[in-house]
Amino acid sequence: MRWPAPPHQSSGKHLLPTWYETPSFPRHRNVTATIRIGVDKNESSVNIDIEELLATRLLVQGNSGSGKSHLLRRILEESASIVQQVVIDPEGDFVTLADEFGHIVVDAAIYSAPELTRLAARIREHRASVVLALDGLEIEGQMRCAALFLSALFDAPREHWFPVLVVVDEAQLFAPAVAGEVSDEVRRLSLSAMTNLMCRGRKRGLAGIVATQRLAKLAKNVAAEASNFLMGRTFLDIDMARAADLLGMERRQAEQIRDLARGQFLGLGPAISRRPVAVRIGAARSSARSVPQALSPPTNASPDDLHALLHADLHLDETPAHQPAPPPKSPGAEELLEQIAAASKEVEEQVEQPQLFAPSQHEVDAAVTEILLEMAAEEGCTFQSPAKLFQDFSVRCRMQRLTAGHVDMASFRRRFAMALAGVTDAGSSPWREILRVAASLSDDLLAPFLVIAHAAQAGKPCPEDDELARLYGTSSRGRLRSLLDHYEKSGLIVVRTDFSGRRSVSIPELGLATEPLEA
Repeated sequence: MRWPAPPHQSSGKHLLPTWYETPSFPRHRNVTATIRIGVDKNESSVNIDIEELLATRLLVQGNSGSGKSHLLRRILEESASIVQQVVIDPEGDFVTLADEFGHIVVDAAIYSAPELTRLAARIREHRASVVLALDGLEIEGQMRCAALFLSALFDAPREHWFPVLVVVDEAQLFAPAVAGEVSDEVRRLSLSAMTNLMCRGRKRGLAGIVATQRLAKLAKNVAAEASNFLMGRTFLDIDMARAADLLGMERRQAEQIRDLARGQFLGLGPAISRRPVAVRIGAARSSARSVPQALSPPTNASPDDLHALLHADLHLDETPAHQPAPPPKSPGAEELLEQIAAASKEVEEQVEQPQLFAPSQHEVDAAVTEILLEMAAEEGCTFQSPAKLFQDFSVRCRMQRLTAGHVDMASFRRRFAMALAGVTDAGSSPWREILRVAASLSDDLLAPFLVIAHAAQAGKPCPEDDELARLYGTSSRGRLRSLLDHYEKSGLIVVRTDFSGRRSVSIPELGLATEPLEA
């Protein structure tokens, strides 16, 4: 990851580089602020003035397959070293910029709303170029996340108003011209954020680049704020007419927009050209993750062989291949708290304590299990940190004349997860096999799997998403989906949804499956 250099320091005062004379209008005297996006019909260079673009914004339009995403990628690559960039990416097409240009990829699905807001504020403060990947969310979640993120960029304090290119792909999703299937509240939230970006963002250093497949689907008050245009191939008369109006062309000239080849655009605006110019977009160094494959003929197998292959073990899904474990991460705040709590416990154990009583091991286990079950039944317990829960557990043990030394932090976390799932006797026949399969899971991932496995053991439907999310200690559906994906990639479960929308979960190693549940 490549982070921008910090401001110069002199005599304790922060001094901005020469080209940051004002946040809204960068004046870089040492680095060229003009980028080359392609060539015209005479093979002459067609450029974009980034300084002018920051003040006048850009609208890109083109039907699917016209090269619109490639054009955005070319602009981002050529200006990556000149200005900070933020990409709102609903399809995950631009995450590959991280490999070549050091952009930070932010997977919106794994963050809560407050976390995403704080993250956006830090992005403005530290001038990091990022890609907000929304492909893990449904359309309503994408609109809500994009609105929160853009609003946080917009609301940054004045001292952080540095120039930023904000690229919004598929802008008609976030600023729809008419109401769609999403709720009115989400639509208003998203449309307000997009309007602020295009109408009022310039004074805050935010320069919007919005791209859409159809101008007719994009809210007019968002499109009207752009002074620069790059129009690609489109076929519908209403879109061609609007594109011709924006380019200052006569209606009879609009037909040429339909004849543009892939990767060809008509450009106009103070940052591009004072007269409409045809431009063929140059090559890009990075590419999208999903590249269309060449044509491939179907298999030569006989119909009988294909029928057998398609119907073999149809009632059971193939167990996914085991995925290697991710590399260990640096300890976070909660882990540090756990280490502090564990160190405090060791010091406490070194001090000689009076013998309270000498219960049998069976009595100790029964008392500890009862305490853990009481804690697991309390509302909101899964949303507390393990260090705080262990402290509460220690207090309850002392109140019952037990010492917490019978259960260390590692044992507590696993036994608490088992208590959340209702495991009272780990040695009993049903739970012994389930716990054997779950042995590879870390303690924070254990409880939801145990509940799913227990439902499969009992022949019941899989628990609702809200219940699994509560056991996991989250209110984010996206984080829950990531957890279930992790279970699948680890070979623990296989999720199957039939055409009626009913979901069932099978555990291949145990040969068990839950009953279908309405999704």
